[in-house]
Amino acid sequence: MSTAAVPARTGQVLADLLPSSRVRDVALVAGGAVLVGVAAQIAVPVPGSPVPVTGQTFAALLVGTSLGARRGLLSLALYALVGMAGVPWFAEGGSGTGAPSLGYVFGMLLAATVVGALARRGADRSMLRMAGAMLLGEAVIYAVGVPYLALAADMSLTAAVAAGLTPFLIGDALKAALAMGVLPTAWKLVDKR
Repeated sequence: MSTAAVPARTGQVLADLLPSSRVRDVALVAGGAVLVGVAAQIAVPVPGSPVPVTGQTFAALLVGTSLGARRGLLSLALYALVGMAGVPWFAEGGSGTGAPSLGYVFGMLLAATVVGALARRGADRSMLRMAGAMLLGEAVIYAVGVPYLALAADMSLTAAVAAGLTPFLIGDALKAALAMGVLPTAWKLVDKR
């Protein structure tokens, strides 16, 4: 098996450019979970909200896009299961199953799968498609996280939207803009090799 760079083809994600093996896949899945856990520690409290602004959502979407749907799902499932088992790598060093923000973790699991599937169809190759994929991924996270927040924190859906969605929209737009530049640029660099 050659370790030479493989030219990018449709149907590939960035992780597919590495030499194929089970060890590679296990390392990518574990590494993706660790990346999300580390990014979750970049947290800024939001006044009036039990949910902080973190680097976690960006990392989860980056993992899904870079690894593809299957490995992205496995990576975020590992992240969720290990965090629920007690490793303090959820936002602000949290762990367990009692946090009202756990729904966002479940949403990230689904979102990584969605953006991974879109990346395999080429969404990570252009700025505009990448922005759309990231915004869709964010929407999936909120579609699960906000209702979960409402139930877990015993608040109305309107209050959950005000506390768990509205304060984060500007930051999410910035994360989408960052992804618009990072992933298509990575593909351009790969294609030049």
